[in-house]
Amino acid sequence: MAKPIVAIVGRPNVGKSTFFNYIAGRRISIVEDTPGVTRDRIYTEIEWRSKVFTLIDTGGIEPYSEDLIMQQMKKQAEMAIETADVILFMVDARDGMTASDKEVATMLRKANKPVILVVNKVDRVGDPPPEVYEFYNLGLGDMMTVSSLHGLGMGDLLDEIYKHFPEEIEDPYEEDVIRVAVIGKPNAGKSSLINKILGEERVIVSDVPGTTRDAIDTFVEMEDQKYVFVDTAGIRRKSKITENIERYSTIRSWTAIERADVCLIMIDAEDGVTEQDTKIAGYAHDQGKASIIVVNKWDLVEKTTGTLEEYRKVVHESLGFMTYAPVVFISAKTGQRVNKLYELIKYVANQAAFRISTGMLNDLVNEAVAMVQPPSDKGKRLKIYYMTQAGVKPPTFVIFINDLELMHYSYERYLENQLRKSFGFEGTPIKFIHRERDKD
Repeated sequence: MAKPIVAIVGRPNVGKSTFFNYIAGRRISIVEDTPGVTRDRIYTEIEWRSKVFTLIDTGGIEPYSEDLIMQQMKKQAEMAIETADVILFMVDARDGMTASDKEVATMLRKANKPVILVVNKVDRVGDPPPEVYEFYNLGLGDMMTVSSLHGLGMGDLLDEIYKHFPEEIEDPYEEDVIRVAVIGKPNAGKSSLINKILGEERVIVSDVPGTTRDAIDTFVEMEDQKYVFVDTAGIRRKSKITENIERYSTIRSWTAIERADVCLIMIDAEDGVTEQDTKIAGYAHDQGKASIIVVNKWDLVEKTTGTLEEYRKVVHESLGFMTYAPVVFISAKTGQRVNKLYELIKYVANQAAFRISTGMLNDLVNEAVAMVQPPSDKGKRLKIYYMTQAGVKPPTFVIFINDLELMHYSYERYLENQLRKSFGFEGTPIKFIHRERDKD
């Protein structure tokens, strides 16, 4: 289920990045007193009152500027407005209301989205200074005053944001539908794969990276199994993003990953696994998504005996955190092995939803401990009391132990390998939660 998206918009240098960094709890956006420093939209996940949402920091809007960068940031913010569930319109209490603020307010009134007017740089406790009341003339209703620098008013603002979230984001698809996100860097063949699956030119295919501007849902039924394929715009490194639309598309790609059951990570066979492929795969892994590594354009690779197995080995070495993911070699252009994807998608989706009884789990733990003793430190040895499965998608296991500090990563990996050896879990990450049992 996709998380709500909150976008911070406003003209340059009103303190959006400072606000973003304060809420995020770490310095993510560049903060500088030069207007227009935040060129790329930056985003992070925030949790407030048990609700997780995505916060987007945008470049500033300067409606009257002829400067190309300003025009790009205006377009970028417009797209954030289109994507967001809640919009924070930030203005500067020190500068007062400007013509640019009025122009932005006009844009926002047309957005038909919840808009919260945030007056920043109110750096003292108590009643706000009289000059802030002029912002009521923007016609956006009540305002919230904050100090991004000192953290004043942040809790009240987060409470106000929370009020605008829907109680439940409705899922448009039935429970038995497998959602498949087709992800990867631009021009890896994502749209070509969707077209081959559909047998029609439904998604525009072009050699220009970033042709797919949005995430497009395509419903397919094959042998009594329903699938929804989401073709996403290619994800590129920020340094390579020169067109503002691609920044917006990146947000849609992350959102597609979040609401997917299975991710098809498209690799260009001619390029091999690039740094950006690693980041994309890493995001799917961190989100706990079942994944299949799809090496496309295999028809263009010169082959000798053992080429396929050697390539598979290189892929798993490059994506060392994702050795659980099957690798399939296809040609979206010719259709080579494309039909095999359906069966594999269904298989890894079932693996990610697989449950094991507590009794079977603890039999496995006892055997594992007997074969390899748990680590010890200063004469104290790790004791594993029992393990139970807490959830699926990804399979999540709670391990009750005597001391959290004694659980080494290497032993956790050993237990994961034993789980995979006994029960499979192919194509899905496994998550462990450690609990220290009450010493009493």
